[in-house]
Amino acid sequence: MAQRLNIHFKDFAEQFKALVETPRGSVANVSLTVSDILSDVAKRGDEAVCHYTNKFDGHVVEVGNLRIREDEVKAAIAQVDAADLEALKLAAGRIEAYHKRQMPTDDRYTDDAGVELGCRWTAIDAVGLYVPGGKASYPSSVLMNAVPAKVAGVSRLVMCVPTPNGELNPLVLAAADIAGVDEIYRIGGAQAIAAMAYGTDTIAAVDKIVGPGNAFVAEAKRQVFGKVGIDLIAGPSEILVVADGDNVARMTAIDLLSQAEHDETAQSILLTDDGEFADKVEKAIEEELKILPSAAIASKSWNDFGAIIVVGDLLDDAPALVDALAPEHLMIATDEPEALFERVKHAGAIFMGRSTPEAIGDYVAGSNHVLPTNRSARFSSGLTLFEFLKRTSVVRTDSAALAKIGPAAVRLADAEGLPAHATSVSKRLKK
Repeated sequence: MAQRLNIHFKDFAEQFKALVETPRGSVANVSLTVSDILSDVAKRGDEAVCHYTNKFDGHVVEVGNLRIREDEVKAAIAQVDAADLEALKLAAGRIEAYHKRQMPTDDRYTDDAGVELGCRWTAIDAVGLYVPGGKASYPSSVLMNAVPAKVAGVSRLVMCVPTPNGELNPLVLAAADIAGVDEIYRIGGAQAIAAMAYGTDTIAAVDKIVGPGNAFVAEAKRQVFGKVGIDLIAGPSEILVVADGDNVARMTAIDLLSQAEHDETAQSILLTDDGEFADKVEKAIEEELKILPSAAIASKSWNDFGAIIVVGDLLDDAPALVDALAPEHLMIATDEPEALFERVKHAGAIFMGRSTPEAIGDYVAGSNHVLPTNRSARFSSGLTLFEFLKRTSVVRTDSAALAKIGPAAVRLADAEGLPAHATSVSKRLKK
């Protein structure tokens, strides 16, 4: 049964704190296992990659067929329903348009001292994209990661996707083709992260790795960070729905279950100022779970981690609670969502109004659905074009500019006990 909290109860603060701090999705002994796999792949390369793929994915791969060939991709795409293909293309086009607006411009200017300053933006050369397989195989995630990379100008985009029992997912391969992925490999797990980070004879190393995965993939990304860049450490999905009593209870129930069905450790929370509406939503969820095809997953998520929070006034009480939860997805289902929007600081993505379901952001809105979880929206953002770009500072001084600001640099270098720094400037000043 989902947890029920009421801001007027004396133990609310204690219960809310426990809700915020309860861990989800942790797997014991992941770190050591992942470390061993990474080390083995770094030493044995393709041989180790094949060994772990054969062990975990239920089919035999050899070095010669690690890469998914172009004819296999075309054959898979031929299996995709035409309407599904058009939906993918629509989504890709909207994602591309949204991220093109994020493209920064180079900047060069000369300040009052005559010093020329600025910055230049360049794309990362090679990016690895991890795509989950099996239970969580989402073509939408391919688009959300690959399209921005190509918009940014990444010249080599590598995708690793596990193929449990040797089965290819046609929609995933179609999405990769639409997005312009350059290389696709039939491997997953920590071994795929290792192959992309360290490189093997078959898979050349990349500079950054993006994309979601299970606990082993997340830990592998954590451990290779520094050798390569990573986007973020993705955790179980989350949704917080802020809704007043004027909503349709069954619709709110479905919105909550839309994230609960992702994973048994996903979290769905309703925050409302109407206790009677809360009762109706709770009952509607019970009814939906009787008919929902994904009920086995969604019911466990809702019963183990779901919550309903009743407050006195949404505008007064909700903002602080929302910011404490810092949810991945925030739905504001009120007539005037802007009022609450202005008071909230921490959320990965915000969906405004009763007619904006979170699911529209997962697929075709155009904004990115790769978002911070586990309260990391307090200090981080979702995936953007900037994940695939680097900014380089540019500085130029002529003799006149150096004469104006150089003496201060000499003073600071001497104060820090770095004489070579000081001399590199002072010698030029004497000239």
